Amino acid sequence: MSIKQLFPLLLICIALAATATDAAVSCNTVYSSLEPCLGFVLNGGPTVPSACCSGLKSLLVAAGTTADRQSACKCIKSLASSANGVQIGRASQLPGICKANIPYQISPNVDCSKIT
Repeated sequence: MSIKQLFPLLLICIALAATATDAAVSCNTVYSSLEPCLGFVLNGGPTVPSACCSGLKSLLVAAGTTADRQSACKCIKSLASSANGVQIGRASQLPGICKANIPYQISPNVDCSKIT
């Protein structure tokens, strides 16, 4: 599975992945934590695996600083070219399904500098 294939599910964690050296959460951590979400984001389905929601919530806790969230945004935006509208739509549903409060819109067009 390529990194570009992971983009749609990564949209749900715009505030989670980190590319800066001082960030607490790495992109690799995000990818592995959200791997259980991949099937739903790529193919849809009647339910989201509980492991997906658990991974999303744990990453939200880990990305506790503005620097972490902005780094996450930059990581995810770098993958934006591979997502289609349906996949972005599914990824956007995950915070609501998982009852995880992501305080910004999930979008490949998000301005990372405005994330606090």
